[in-house]
Amino acid sequence: MDRSDHPFHPQPDRLPLAGVRVIEFSHMVMGPTCGMILADLGAEVIKIEPPSGDKTRTMSGVGLGFFRTFNRNKKSVVLDIQTPQGLASAKELVCDCDIMIENFRPGLMAKLGLDYATLSRDCPGLIYVSHKGFLPGPYENRLALDEVVQMMGGLSYMTGPPGRPLRAGASVNDIMGGMFGAIGVLAALWERRVTGRGQEVQSALFENCAFLVASHMQQAAMSGEAPPPMPARSNPWSVYDVFTLADDQQLFIAAVSDKQWDVLCKVLDRPDLLDDPLFATNAQRVEVRPHLLERLGEILRGHDIVELSAKLDAAGLPYAPIARPDQLLDDPHLRQSGGLAPMQTAEGGTTDVVLLPMLMNGRRLGVQRPLPRIGEHTEEVLATLATRKKEQPSATQ
Repeated sequence: MDRSDHPFHPQPDRLPLAGVRVIEFSHMVMGPTCGMILADLGAEVIKIEPPSGDKTRTMSGVGLGFFRTFNRNKKSVVLDIQTPQGLASAKELVCDCDIMIENFRPGLMAKLGLDYATLSRDCPGLIYVSHKGFLPGPYENRLALDEVVQMMGGLSYMTGPPGRPLRAGASVNDIMGGMFGAIGVLAALWERRVTGRGQEVQSALFENCAFLVASHMQQAAMSGEAPPPMPARSNPWSVYDVFTLADDQQLFIAAVSDKQWDVLCKVLDRPDLLDDPLFATNAQRVEVRPHLLERLGEILRGHDIVELSAKLDAAGLPYAPIARPDQLLDDPHLRQSGGLAPMQTAEGGTTDVVLLPMLMNGRRLGVQRPLPRIGEHTEEVLATLATRKKEQPSATQ
């Protein structure tokens, strides 16, 4: 079925992608992130799972929350695409969809006849988004993980202290790779309205990581020097650091201008710092930054974090407590701004999930359905194929 002439009729009570159908062959984070974004925007996203279910349903450790986080608002259909019957059903479903998402190892989809070159012959309006480790080039057949590309893409070098490359504390490339996949899909949908044809969109971890460190690449090109890791960077601001307060509580505090320095000294009730000629201007403070930070550290050690935070907030100075992810579940801004929403889990309980970080027409894009159980929608979705076959006239009529 060619869905390239799908009508887009915006209505106030409809989500932007209502009526768009997506089939998702993906696992882990990158592909599922792309599918989740499209689902949150209103598309019907059909997640194809093997009979045992997506592996992230049963992961532990840092992967424990993967399935809940990246698979909301989707339907689950179980198909064993390694069998002739399962593969045939999958191909039928693909041509009944606007968009196909995949993020499997290079070559697998072509082996199954689920690659874009094969599918586009029967489904010319199909938009096919492929998430890989690398775009076409010398590295394209290498297997990649977020950690692999963070190491080879400069991000780990920039994150850790000198000599100690450090992985970022979240799957930043996987998540952003899924975002770029979704951006490509939206552009392809718009273009299809003009051309009537779909296209292949590719998003990759390595290129995503290079985009993340692009400013550091330009810094090197302009200065002729390798950029130092962020913990060892030459800081243009004298006060821009984490300080330890009373009871070993930590607080990030910044004063990036002479005006802010003046305000900080008044908040701390330390006119002696203002009167010190070594600290007269930001440039002078940067010159003696280690000495300045040592003095501030001694002063701040006696301050209560709650009281000081209130004073910094009232003064309009940049500051931040060092929060753990679990503490964000009770963050007053996330809760009151609608950034967290309840979702029914596959086990029947309820959990709060983080919504997409944007507003559309003044509203958050929320949870539309419970997290799917394994194969919960198999009969419903496959029944639509059977119904359509019955509705099609036979060749003898």
